[in-house]
Amino acid sequence: MSIKYILTLSIPTLFSMNILTSSGQVLDKTSVDTNSTVFNDNFRVDPPYWWTGMDSQDVELLIYKEGVGESTISLNSTGASIIRAERAMNKNYMFITLRISREAKAGELNFRVTDKSGAEQSLKYTLREKSEMAFGRQGLTSSDFIYLLMPDRFSNGNLSNDNVLGMHDQSLNRKEMFDRHGGDLAGMTAHLDYLEELGVTAIWPNPVWENDEPKASYHGYAPTDIYRIDRRLGDAADYAEFVEQSHKRGIKVVKDIVYNHWGDQHWIYKDLPDSSWLNVWDDYTRTNYRAVALVDPYAAEYDKKQMTDGWFDRHMPDLNQRNPHLANYLIQHSIWWAGHYGIDSYRIDTYAYPDQLFMKELAERLHSEFPTLFLFGETWVHGTPVQAWFTESNGTLKSYNSDLESVTDFQLYYAINKALTEEGGWTEGMARIYYTLAKDILYQQPDLLVTFLDNHDLSRIHSVLGEDRNKVKHALALMMTLRGIPSIYYGTEIGMKNFADPDGKVREDFPGGWDGDAADKFTRAGRSEEENDLFDYIKTLANYRKQHPALFEGKFMQFVPTDNHYTYFRYTDGKRLMVSINYSGKTKDIDLERFEEILRGSTKARDILTGSIVDLTTTTIADKQMMIFEILAD
Repeated sequence: MSIKYILTLSIPTLFSMNILTSSGQVLDKTSVDTNSTVFNDNFRVDPPYWWTGMDSQDVELLIYKEGVGESTISLNSTGASIIRAERAMNKNYMFITLRISREAKAGELNFRVTDKSGAEQSLKYTLREKSEMAFGRQGLTSSDFIYLLMPDRFSNGNLSNDNVLGMHDQSLNRKEMFDRHGGDLAGMTAHLDYLEELGVTAIWPNPVWENDEPKASYHGYAPTDIYRIDRRLGDAADYAEFVEQSHKRGIKVVKDIVYNHWGDQHWIYKDLPDSSWLNVWDDYTRTNYRAVALVDPYAAEYDKKQMTDGWFDRHMPDLNQRNPHLANYLIQHSIWWAGHYGIDSYRIDTYAYPDQLFMKELAERLHSEFPTLFLFGETWVHGTPVQAWFTESNGTLKSYNSDLESVTDFQLYYAINKALTEEGGWTEGMARIYYTLAKDILYQQPDLLVTFLDNHDLSRIHSVLGEDRNKVKHALALMMTLRGIPSIYYGTEIGMKNFADPDGKVREDFPGGWDGDAADKFTRAGRSEEENDLFDYIKTLANYRKQHPALFEGKFMQFVPTDNHYTYFRYTDGKRLMVSINYSGKTKDIDLERFEEILRGSTKARDILTGSIVDLTTTTIADKQMMIFEILAD
């Protein structure tokens, strides 16, 4: 099948999806949250405002209004000047590149817009001081512990926004997995104390921007306006309050963001500047999901093209980031969010699917403005070399540096799952973890990989491990003591379960997040004894990890698993931690002679979970047991 890029907007459909240039319909400004979108006399301008003193002096304004592309725009200002004005094929757009001088002061710019009839109109645009940016951008470090949640399914703090008149999806039914359930930003903010108690240092909600799709609009991954908070979650003030309250508790904020696609109700998609903003095929073509094609030295160009330019779904138009105006639009929106709200980190959804040179430029421009902003990409791939290819290059895998600090570590996720569900062998069982970590040579910063046991797309770890709470604890302890930035999915701390068949089953409501719930799992009294046991286990590990740099800054030493018995150490000059897990089917001795290079004669240790002192010369480890020891100097 040949690929065809459509260069005009006169076609009736793009693979029967009715992507027509509109007749010039202008967005109704009464339907727009003016906290996130600027409208002046029916002009839409993105970004809504900008700052002086930025690293880059230039910002490209997308100006939208019926017929604005046939107008002339001028500016008389001592602090800013128009260096480029470009018309789109669609006459409803104009792209203005504004150069802001180093001496420019905050204030209001007045553009003069002269239409084709000679009529003049004023368009105001605000510049703010860079010092007025919101606090944030602390970045993530290996000391952090991330909590991933789905806003619509976590807690309903404001009943008045459950349904919003005029939005496409009017569903509100907690019994239906693909309907909206009513969770929101107010509910998230109301339970920050709960997360603080658990030991969380960073919170990662699924996307909170507008997702005004007719069906399954709850998840946020098909955005329809990337400058606007979804009104069913709240508004710009609610999100700012959430960020502020998180920061007050020492909890960093991760924004989930998508560059690969939009929803088919996105306002720009419904009135495209030109069709080169999309990756378009003769017939609807889905991505092949084969990220390995980008790494494979033998890959066919067709497979690479299908990987990056194929669509995720019919209602998710695939964006062509090679279009310079679209690239600027996406990058500047990310700079704006970080500056406006004080975002600490971006988790980049479907990182492998957009144009990779664009992703490199994105990271470079974000880091030039915010050097501490932490970026990590979702790389749902198989094989460490493929996963490592997307990270900051160590010089062995590709010719350029992606400037991406981290990715989601699917390889360790696979290894931990296999280690706890299969028999041991030369490469099976605990050896899965050993071999996975041995490949860390391919990463520049393996300590910054974001590790996890499940998420909103995967079966919950509690179910994967046969609802064996002991195994769940072992999985959690492995994640919390191995290298990387650990993250858990909401509800893991109380043993929520289910398989992702479909994924809606692992996106259930958190019990207690809605008035009238049978039990409130946010409180100790509302949790069962077993749930409190698991909650306390995670809390103990998380808070111990915060206080002991050996677990996030220390070096790592692992020993080859023997008979499915695996032991490793985390250590600094002043602290040594020993982790041993036995799935051999029999009780094992602790082989002090084998570990002498790290024990250095020490024979005493403290169990970090119980506080008890143990004698390593007489200690044994039973089958299906895991021990975490702090080595004591004799």
